[in-house]
Amino acid sequence: MNEPWPITDLDPVRRLHALAAGIRGAHVSEAHIDAPFERVWALLADLEGAFGQVVPDMERLRVVGRQGEHVEALARSRYGMRARLRGVQRPGWCWLQSRFLLLGVAAAPEGPGTRVAFTGGVRLPTRAALIPLGVRREGSRSIQRLTALL
Repeated sequence: MNEPWPITDLDPVRRLHALAAGIRGAHVSEAHIDAPFERVWALLADLEGAFGQVVPDMERLRVVGRQGEHVEALARSRYGMRARLRGVQRPGWCWLQSRFLLLGVAAAPEGPGTRVAFTGGVRLPTRAALIPLGVRREGSRSIQRLTALL
């Protein structure tokens, strides 16, 4: 009866898929990018700079607090909506959410390139669900923009 439980580590992209699977209306857009992880993640980790060029709806993101890997940021969409996001950012992983918004980005080395994944959208308050309008399109556009920046 003392057999150990199996232990597995998920890379950040698989972890993003696992978390998104628990959110109704979420979709993960994933692609392989022909650029090294360090270069890809440098763009995605730049929350106040390049991140807004990658995520189509993001006009501005300003980090207002950081304690280790925990981040608090103010976001403004291109449509004028605002959100106070809280979450975690570490190499290959960024998960930020507010009452009405969710942003998830992951990256993992894959051969000479990088596997990237995006999820997110407008949340339904008090429920583990996203409004599914435009979620797939925004993820695909994020991948296209990231590729263009590289």
